[in-house]
Amino acid sequence: MRKALRWLLALTVLIGTLGAAGTATAAPPAAGTTADRAAGTDIKDRLLAIPGMSLIEEKPYTGYRFFVLDYTQPVDHRHPRRGTFRQRITVLHKDVSRPTVFFTGGYNVSTTPSRSEPTRIVDGNQVSLEYRYFTPSRPAPADWSKLDIRQAATDQHRVFTALKRIYTQRWIATGGSKGGMTATYYERFFPHDMDGVVAYVAPNDVVNDEDSAYDRFFRSVGTADCRARLEGVQREALVRRTALEKRYADHAADNGYTFETIGGLDRAYEAVVLDYAWGFWQYSSLSDCDSIPARASSATDEEIWDSVDDISGFSAYADHGLEPYTPYYYQAGTQLGAPTIHFPYIEKSLIRYGYQPPRNFVPRSIPMRFDRGAMPDVDRWVRHHARHMLFVYGENDPWGAERFRVGAGAADSYVFTAPGMNHGANVAGLPAGQKDLATARILSWAGVAPAKVASGETTAKPLAPFDARLDRRGQERGLRP
Repeated sequence: MRKALRWLLALTVLIGTLGAAGTATAAPPAAGTTADRAAGTDIKDRLLAIPGMSLIEEKPYTGYRFFVLDYTQPVDHRHPRRGTFRQRITVLHKDVSRPTVFFTGGYNVSTTPSRSEPTRIVDGNQVSLEYRYFTPSRPAPADWSKLDIRQAATDQHRVFTALKRIYTQRWIATGGSKGGMTATYYERFFPHDMDGVVAYVAPNDVVNDEDSAYDRFFRSVGTADCRARLEGVQREALVRRTALEKRYADHAADNGYTFETIGGLDRAYEAVVLDYAWGFWQYSSLSDCDSIPARASSATDEEIWDSVDDISGFSAYADHGLEPYTPYYYQAGTQLGAPTIHFPYIEKSLIRYGYQPPRNFVPRSIPMRFDRGAMPDVDRWVRHHARHMLFVYGENDPWGAERFRVGAGAADSYVFTAPGMNHGANVAGLPAGQKDLATARILSWAGVAPAKVASGETTAKPLAPFDARLDRRGQERGLRP
């Protein structure tokens, strides 16, 4: 589960995982609508009246109020008197009479106004939460044993409980990738908080040591020609290891890269190369295969280097690339699990380390022990108890090889796949019938389905018009979920 800190990838689809919209410049509305004014107090004052809530800044955006806030949380919810930390949240406020979407990215929270797909569908408010232990939402000193899915779910529960007094209408939880996992875990531990859950491209690694689903995925994804191109470049990068590692060493020296956490430049180089095919399918489309050298053995060193760097990113396993994501790698190595894939098209003699485990990406000063019961527990709960849950996956996304499924005990819950889409899959990319059903169910769960949609007389559509800045997903390119 991987990677890089490279360039931003602008996708026209919207999950809103780590997304940030363009900077807004318009003035905010004066005070909100009738329901806001009826409350008798400005929304900022109502938010700041919550014990433990403090304002960092308010940013203007037409039709909304956008607040960046800190909220005091216990480090350990089981023992709340043993210290606190400040957790970053944002509130995109529209109107207290509208439903609210609780967005979790699973990483840092963007402090620029943006809107997740469900927020646009229901035309609602959006509360976004930074995941605990991602800076600045990290206790000092950091007791890493308090970073687990139950503690994080309780963070959400406390934020919801505090804000539900203001936003009294229905709530929908959502998130993409690790954020989709986070929304699912929240529902598992606090199933009575939310009225629905929309989880995008959420991996579900039930048995950490059994990853054959990923190998099957890579044997069949896309076309034979595209797979052959990717395999050729990946293999050639290892054949030319000596020459390209020399270039890597020069590149590292020029950019100040160090490799203490992973254990050396050679390990980092192989990790980047072995992520190459995964990275392509996570973020690219089948049409992008034309950009991959057709005959890697005839390509120049420059072409091999550029292709690997563009897709995997040679900064990924340097210390400065790993450090911001220590909380993710810690969780992958203690509860979430991480995939291990194989490379039958590459001679064993060319591979020295294989797909490395999360332990290699976390400083050795942080102890780690894997909990084998966490993911099976969540998986069983979803299969047998899911209610008002929607899971959306992309056909060509490697992370969907191990996914959530709903069973006979689930109610009004669905798992849909967007044809040809990658890690940016969303409701808008589903086949027409599934898109209509998914949109209608989200509107219904939020309590805002128009009468003709509820009766099936008309096709369900988002209630809010598209906003090119607010609804644009700009995501850091990285091979983590």
